[in-house]
Amino acid sequence: MPVINKIGVIGAGNMGSGIAQKIAQEGIPVVMVDLKEDFVQRGMNTIKKLLDEGVERKIFTPDQVETILGRITGTTDMKAVADADIVIEAVFEDKAVKTELFQKLDPICSEKTILATNTSSFYVKEFAEKTSRPDRFVGLHYFYHPAKNRLLEVIPHDGTSPETLEKSLLAAKLHGKTAIVVKDAPGFAVNRFFVPFLNEAARMLEEGIGDIPTIEEAAKRAFRIGMGPFELMNVTGIPIAVHAATTLGNELGPFYAPADILKKQMEKGELWNLEGSPDESRFEPIMTRFYGVCLGVAAALVDEGVASIEDTDRGAKIGLRWAQGPFEIANRIGIDKTHAAVSSICEKYPDFKMPGLLEKQKQAGKPFTFNFVDLAVRSGVAYITINRPEAMNALNETVFAQLEDRFTKAQKDPAVKGIVFQGAGKAFVAGADIRYFVQKIKAGKIDDIVAFTRKGHELLMQIENSEKPTIALLDGLSLGGGSELALACQAIIATPAGSMAFPETGIGIFPGLGGMLRFARHTGPELAKYYTFTGQALTAKDAWELGIATRLVAPGEVESAIQDLIASGKPDKYRAREIPERFNPLADACSPENIERLLDRQAPAGIPEDLAAKTAKAVGYKAPLAIRMANEIIDAQKGKSIPEAVEIELSRLKEIFSTEDALEGLTSLGRKRPEYKGK
Repeated sequence: MPVINKIGVIGAGNMGSGIAQKIAQEGIPVVMVDLKEDFVQRGMNTIKKLLDEGVERKIFTPDQVETILGRITGTTDMKAVADADIVIEAVFEDKAVKTELFQKLDPICSEKTILATNTSSFYVKEFAEKTSRPDRFVGLHYFYHPAKNRLLEVIPHDGTSPETLEKSLLAAKLHGKTAIVVKDAPGFAVNRFFVPFLNEAARMLEEGIGDIPTIEEAAKRAFRIGMGPFELMNVTGIPIAVHAATTLGNELGPFYAPADILKKQMEKGELWNLEGSPDESRFEPIMTRFYGVCLGVAAALVDEGVASIEDTDRGAKIGLRWAQGPFEIANRIGIDKTHAAVSSICEKYPDFKMPGLLEKQKQAGKPFTFNFVDLAVRSGVAYITINRPEAMNALNETVFAQLEDRFTKAQKDPAVKGIVFQGAGKAFVAGADIRYFVQKIKAGKIDDIVAFTRKGHELLMQIENSEKPTIALLDGLSLGGGSELALACQAIIATPAGSMAFPETGIGIFPGLGGMLRFARHTGPELAKYYTFTGQALTAKDAWELGIATRLVAPGEVESAIQDLIASGKPDKYRAREIPERFNPLADACSPENIERLLDRQAPAGIPEDLAAKTAKAVGYKAPLAIRMANEIIDAQKGKSIPEAVEIELSRLKEIFSTEDALEGLTSLGRKRPEYKGK
């Protein structure tokens, strides 16, 4: 597996400094280069200012800021990136300037170095062809602000090697980006429909369909966004919108070309005037026009193979912060209405044709379906990837059904020697999709929750008992159901970025997919209770020391660790082991004597005072009924077989989901601290 030890960034402006900052934040040494020392210093000052703001908002500590800054080298010497694994160009959007830069970098950089362009409007291949390493050339399109926005479009051109793409995707993951792979085409994926969104707003203003406040508000309602197109252009720069639309128009035709009023606004050098009150009576035709343009263009780019429907939606939600992606919106408003809206755009702009994808969907009379679980087989290993990073890979009925399907296929494939479960983006799996539980409780369909959970248990037991080795790759955040999926695997390979936690008692329920019973089999019931009651995260190192994680490896060692584990045969998962002494106080906090104290909202006795106070405080925030029920379940599961223990868990599900505390906890998540009444 490739390794990333150092990244270079050329350009210390807003984009370049933001890219460098994000890379350094995630622990990778980075060299930021610009032409003049004062440009470099300005970039460093920008980074420091943003990090200091992070300290004020309690995102970072002063020590963390010093560590991050220590990973960034600012220089005017291009040779400083000679040994970098990847060098990212982030200079002015000018083809000649970028070309000249790559021609300078090419002879300086080592043979292993991948060159990457952050272009938003030019073909990647045009720059690659000007170097001696087109196979080690790729597009990495960041979104503003790159230190905060998680989306990264990874754009291989026809000559990009598979190894280069693999290394680019690893680099994206290592510095906290959610990558979508898109074709080297005008606008790539996101700008292909976002730029027409801005342009169409200007056209509607030009045609008198609505004034600026009306078009702004209609756009916000249509796409459930915080800023409308005119405010967005004011923030990001009207010249950028004109440049992007001009490039798309030159490549794809008049439909994409900038509106005259947009070009005039740029020439005036003025921002759009957002003042005034919207006219709600004009919203409907404006919203329909926006839908026609954006959903039509999204379907067209999928037709052309630029991106999948899932990645197109992902780009909108992560990169643009839309509440839903274009295809989710099409499902929400209905395929018939979507087709009608796009038809009107085809009539208005003769060079825009009805996408075949939308025509086919209209004929089928069904909503779009989405793939959230991928299966790929490499070197005899089936990699099952939960690919829903915009929702932290949360589990719902669709994801579980697709997980089961991919697992069954891997099981039946004679070429597969082992099966690895992993998550896309920064998370492994951040638990179950809470909305599902809330909807079922409010609809009075708690039996559906029980049936859904039973099916989940059946799948996890198949994974645990598979004839082929099953491995969880824990290289990111794992919560609730995600931790339970990992624990069901026969082995866990963790990287330092991995973690596990059971936050359920904090939202009024208990872990319902076998997490308590499997944790207890590893460590004993006391530690299972401690981590269930407190919701305390278990780091990858903790999990390894407790024997829960089979291996703890660096990201670059994952693939070899997987092959080694498969070759070694199934590990003795629940073997007897010595629990490290440092965990003894945690276990003592949940001894039988202290359990009664905790249930009575008292601090545990016989352990260090600070730990006692911390434990009591953590448990005090949790739902009392959920804590009591979890305690009873863990006790009842002792000495039982796993199928018997699962039935004990399932027998209490209806009871817990019928409580007022469960609804309070689930609906409060992300909004406010729940107020539990013990009912």
